[in-house]
Amino acid sequence: MKKGPKTGVGIALGISIGTAVGVATGNLGLWLAVGIAIGAGLGVAMSGKTSEKTDDNSSADDGVDD
Repeated sequence: MKKGPKTGVGIALGISIGTAVGVATGNLGLWLAVGIAIGAGLGVAMSGKTSEKTDDNSSADDGVDD
């Protein structure tokens, strides 16, 4: 799978869920907007959770005595 921004996936999920809830409650405008907002947030959160391994040397033994 392509590694990149997943904001579009989050927005698509938010639109789907928001539309379903909006139709069920009879207030499509409100729930569609809420779904898009939550979906965009989830998309950004999903793209931020990539497995980036950084070498910070905080727990590494580099052989230097402090």
